[in-house]
Amino acid sequence: MTASGRRWFAAVLAVLAALLFVTPASAAPSPKPPAEEEAPLLSDVLAVTGKQYVQARTALEKSRKAQLRLALEVDAAQARVDVLKPQVGEVAAEAYRTGRLTPAAALLNSLSPEIFLDRAVALEQWNEVNAERLRALTEATERAASAKAAMDAEVATAAKAQAVMAKQKREAEKALALVGGFKLTGGFVSAYSPTARPAPRGPDGQFKDESCSVDDPTTGGCITPRTLHAYQEVKRAGFDRFVGCFRSGGPFEHPKGRACDWSLRDSGFATAANRDQKMYGNNLAAFLIRNADRLGILYVIWYRQIWFPATGWKSYSGASDHTDHVHMSML
Repeated sequence: MTASGRRWFAAVLAVLAALLFVTPASAAPSPKPPAEEEAPLLSDVLAVTGKQYVQARTALEKSRKAQLRLALEVDAAQARVDVLKPQVGEVAAEAYRTGRLTPAAALLNSLSPEIFLDRAVALEQWNEVNAERLRALTEATERAASAKAAMDAEVATAAKAQAVMAKQKREAEKALALVGGFKLTGGFVSAYSPTARPAPRGPDGQFKDESCSVDDPTTGGCITPRTLHAYQEVKRAGFDRFVGCFRSGGPFEHPKGRACDWSLRDSGFATAANRDQKMYGNNLAAFLIRNADRLGILYVIWYRQIWFPATGWKSYSGASDHTDHVHMSML
């Protein structure tokens, strides 16, 4: 190897060695996990179900109009078939009675050139008439079949639209029922509140009477085991702002350990002053209502309204308008 060749080879080796010891590029950062989607608001759910309901209803109305038009086409085509069938049938019957006269026989039996020509013209005209009748009958039959098939398709489309409408109606009613109705919250509430773990029941499936027998985690008083269970489930669902349960003196459930007041703030009570606080109260009330049967809720009071399982939301005008907290009373 010449001196220049050795120098070239050494240069190539140096480049290869440098490439081998180059620090590999760091791995591309893994994509961030998508942000957790917020629970849809009741108003959003109703908007979607309502839109799909209207779309299905529009499709149903369109399909019904098409069915009416196609039914007329079927009737008209069938009437045409009914007219043409006897005419084609007469030709077939005549041919059966007299024996089919072939073009060759008709022409070969001609006694003169004039008769031959007349017969040829008559035969052509007869064939044209018969062919036209047969073609018209075939077209009318195909038109009737096509219109009937189209009408059957429209009936299927209508049935599908009706199924969609029924489904969207059920979905809207379900979303409304889960959170106690649209009236109080105006849809400004999670449409799918979490599901609470059920409170213990007696052997007969009923909620048994309970005394104020366990420590209240919010005061120095006591609450019932069922109230404590509801308290824990509300906390588990993420409602972790200030709450007070036992209160001595006065009527109703607080002194019995069967009620809690859920504030909209981290400490103390004050009327909802912004969107966050109002939505917190709405969502908390919705959670209690959705899980009323599981938890043993007697009634809920929130923002000048009271909810009973038997009546739903009703106007409330007690000593407090409950615009600063959600009240929960237990069985």
